[in-house]
Amino acid sequence: ARHSGPPDGGWGWMIVAGCFLVTICTRAVTRCISIFFVEFQAYFGQDYARTAWIHSIVDCATMLCAPLGSLISNHVSCQVGIMLGGLLASTGLILSSFATSLEHLYLSLGVLTGLGFALCYSPAIAMVGKYFNKRKALAYGIAMSGSGIGTFLLAPVVQLLIEQFSWRGALLILGGFVLNLCVCGALMRPISLKEDCKTAPELLEQNYVPETEKQDLKQMSICSPLIKLWPHECLCYCSWKEYDFLLMPGFMVLAVSILFMAYGCSPLFVYLVPYALSVGVSHHQAAFLMSILGVIDIIGNITFGWLTDRRCLKKHRYFCYLFAVGMDGLCCLFLPVLQSFPLLVPFSFTFGYFDGAYVTLIPVMTADVVGTSLLSSALGVVYFLHAIPYLVSPPVAGWLVDTTGSYTASFLLCGFSMIFSSALLCFARLAKKIKRTRLRSLTGNSALKQHIWTNGATAYSVTAELDQRDVEVLAVDTNSYSNR
Repeated sequence: ARHSGPPDGGWGWMIVAGCFLVTICTRAVTRCISIFFVEFQAYFGQDYARTAWIHSIVDCATMLCAPLGSLISNHVSCQVGIMLGGLLASTGLILSSFATSLEHLYLSLGVLTGLGFALCYSPAIAMVGKYFNKRKALAYGIAMSGSGIGTFLLAPVVQLLIEQFSWRGALLILGGFVLNLCVCGALMRPISLKEDCKTAPELLEQNYVPETEKQDLKQMSICSPLIKLWPHECLCYCSWKEYDFLLMPGFMVLAVSILFMAYGCSPLFVYLVPYALSVGVSHHQAAFLMSILGVIDIIGNITFGWLTDRRCLKKHRYFCYLFAVGMDGLCCLFLPVLQSFPLLVPFSFTFGYFDGAYVTLIPVMTADVVGTSLLSSALGVVYFLHAIPYLVSPPVAGWLVDTTGSYTASFLLCGFSMIFSSALLCFARLAKKIKRTRLRSLTGNSALKQHIWTNGATAYSVTAELDQRDVEVLAVDTNSYSNR
C-alpha cells in the first residue's frame, strides 16, 4: 500500500538500525584504514604521499560511485544494491591481505572496496529519509552515529589485530566483518510514498509514448523500473526529471560548499595518528585519540540531530550546519600547536563533536533543498562531490609534509578550506536575504506575491519567503510568463 507520507516510526526504526550498521561497516572501516598507514609505509618503504593514496582512493571511489548506488537503488532495489556492495567490499579487503605492492592495494583496497561501500552508503541513508519527516534529523543522527561508534570500537581492535596477526591478518578479518553489509541490505524494506508516484502530464502529451502504454504510465512513477520497457526518448526524459534539481541555485551553492568542506575534513582522519606519533605519543595513545574522536562523533550525531528537530532550532538548521563546519575548521588551524597527548585529547573531543554534527545535517539539508522524492538521487550527487577532494587532499597534505618537514601547512590548508566552505554558505544566505528585502521594497507590502517563469517543463516560483523552495511541474508553454 502507498503511504500518504513518511510513517515516522514502525519499520523505520529497523531502517535506522540497518543504516547504523552500514555506516559502521563503511565509514568507520574507512577511517580505521589510517591505522594501517604506518604499517604500509614501513612494509613497502614508501613516502607519505604515495602511501596516502590508499586512503584517498577508498574515499574517492566511495563517493565517486555514489550515483551508481543511487541508480541501482532507484531502478532495481535498495536491498540488491547494498548486498552486492557488501560482497564487493569484502572481496576487496580479503584480496588486500595478499598485497605485494602499493599498486595492488590501490586496486583492491582502494577501488574494489570503495566501489562496494558506494553501493551501500547513499542508498541506506536515502532510505532513512523516506521513512521519517518530523523526526528526520534525530533519525539521521542515530543512523550516522554508526561512524563514530564504529571508529571508537574498531580503532583499538584494529590496532590489536595488527599486533597479533600483522596487517595482513587484520585486513582478512575486516573482510569477514564487512560481510554484515549483506544483512543490513536485507533490512531495507522498500516503501511507496504518494509523492514518489506522481504522474507526468507532460510525458503523456509527448508523441513518443505509445497510446497503449499511457494508461500504465498514469499508475506509476515517472522513474519506475518499468521505464526500461519504454522508448529511448522516454528514458531520457525520466533521467532528466530525476536530476533536474541540479539547476536549483540553492543546490549549486551547497554543492560548491561541499567541495571545500570535503577537502578540509579528509586529511585529518589520515594524518591524526601519524602526527600524534611524530610528536612523541605512543601507538596505543594515538589509536585512543581516534577512539575519542569516534565516540564524541556519536554525541555530535545524536545531540545535533535531536536539537535541530526542536521547534526553536528547526528553522535554523542552515546556521547550525555553518557553525559546525566553521568550528571544525578552527580546530584544524590550532592543531599544529598541540604537541602532546593531554593537548590532543581536547582536540579530538572538539573536532569529533562538530564533525558528527555537520555530517548528520548533510542529508537533512539536502532533503530541505530538493525534497524527499529526489533525495536518493541528490545524495548520490552530494557524495559524488566528495570524491575529488577525498582523492586529492590526503596526497597533497602528504606532499606538503614531505616538502616542509612538518604538518603545519597541511593542517592550516584544511582549516582554511572548511572555514571558506562555511563562509560561502553564509554569504549566499545573506545575499538571499538582501534580495528578499529589495523585493519587499519593490512590492510595497509584505503580502505574498509570486512571479512564475518557466524553464522547460519546470516552473520556479519566487516569493517574499525566498527561503522556501517552491518548484512544481506545470504544463505551460516555455515562453509564457504570468503574474499572480
